[in-house]
Amino acid sequence: MKKLLLLVLILCALPLFSQIPNTISKEEKVFGLSKFWQEVNYNFVYLNKVDRNKWDSMYKQLISEVQETKNDYEYYRLLQKFCAFLKDGHTNVNFPKEIQDNILNTYFGEYRLFLSNIEGKAILTRVNASKKEELPIGTEIIKVNGLPTREYLEQNVIPYISSSTDFIREDWGIQKMLQGYVGTSYELEMQLPNGNIKTLKLTHSKTEEKEVFPPDEKSELLDFKWINKDIVYISLNSFQEWEIVNLFTDKLPELKKAKKLIIDLRKNGGGDSNIARETIKYLTKDTIIYGSKTQSRLHIPTYKAWGKWAKETDTLNNPRSKQSYLSFRDEYYYDFPYSPYPLNFEFERVVIPTVLLIGHNTASAAEDFLIYADNQKHMTKIGEPTFGSTGQPMYFELLGNDMARICTKKDMYPDGKEFVGYGIQPNIEVKKTLTDYLENKDPVLAKAVEFLTERK
Repeated sequence: MKKLLLLVLILCALPLFSQIPNTISKEEKVFGLSKFWQEVNYNFVYLNKVDRNKWDSMYKQLISEVQETKNDYEYYRLLQKFCAFLKDGHTNVNFPKEIQDNILNTYFGEYRLFLSNIEGKAILTRVNASKKEELPIGTEIIKVNGLPTREYLEQNVIPYISSSTDFIREDWGIQKMLQGYVGTSYELEMQLPNGNIKTLKLTHSKTEEKEVFPPDEKSELLDFKWINKDIVYISLNSFQEWEIVNLFTDKLPELKKAKKLIIDLRKNGGGDSNIARETIKYLTKDTIIYGSKTQSRLHIPTYKAWGKWAKETDTLNNPRSKQSYLSFRDEYYYDFPYSPYPLNFEFERVVIPTVLLIGHNTASAAEDFLIYADNQKHMTKIGEPTFGSTGQPMYFELLGNDMARICTKKDMYPDGKEFVGYGIQPNIEVKKTLTDYLENKDPVLAKAVEFLTERK
């Protein structure tokens, strides 16, 4: 039965794949693959964490596999799988625009489905409004194309996701589980909240219906509200634009009236680390704040040549031998000059008991914000571990109409402790359950209010 279902799915997909452009020559496919492999070897800051033998073996195997891809979409999917092996959130291979425009995630003609990872399950958390009775919020996808959801994710989705942390691979895997090219079909088995089982066949095509349920939450760059007479809430939803600093400073007179403060960073996917620094300086009494310590790989070919003959015992009290030895192994790093940031001028500050709300979507420059906040005793982090990825990506083209990037800079705590690959950890961990979601509760915010209320 499984073989028959697989054959049907393949036959159904044949007309679809005949429509996907196939514009890249075999020579170009090998060149694009080789360029990415080369740039990673030369510039990727976390190359020391990669199994080099397996990485090179994958490259050699892909030389023949990329030439056999049937179309451009298949080709870039293979490159994305190759990239995902590096397990870094700032290292990616993107589809060219002409392919990206035909890749859909939530659109299925008369249906539109949004999935979220809740308690490790693929849960329907939003749907087009006309289908809210047929597909209630809280419905779980239990099978995809005849496979249990977990098995489908591990075979067809997660291996293509570039992330530094397992929990982001899990989140994105479920969110993107039904992503595919226009015309791609899925057989879904669902368990409704009442326990009934429903099967549905969906095919990717544009959905004309705009209304969704629950309605999209409109979020401004900064949200502000009083929780009660003592506690004020403010969300900093991005550090992409300098406008956030002006919006924040405009609220300082209001913040000065509060006795306790909640700062929500759960929607903040990052931006400019300088913006993060210029925001947090208003929330500390310190005259110096400490940001990330950073380093990058340093490659001098002659040292690498000398390193061929260097032994580990040669490195003792011999800096040149040490540099040669490490250079040959691609493990020699340049430490960027580190200095804390001085706040030696007068400006209005708000230093009161503060809770920082964090989660899986708190990323990059927002994590840099948390590094600056790390030694602030009046601040407490509540929520879930952060995204666990930051750094300086280097962007480059593979074949002229696409874009890839490679992380070139390693960021750490000032003492060298790593958070990339782990996420910045909360002081108090709180997770949202399916019941919380269905009842529209925010347990993280509720815990913050409870914590501050009890704090004298």
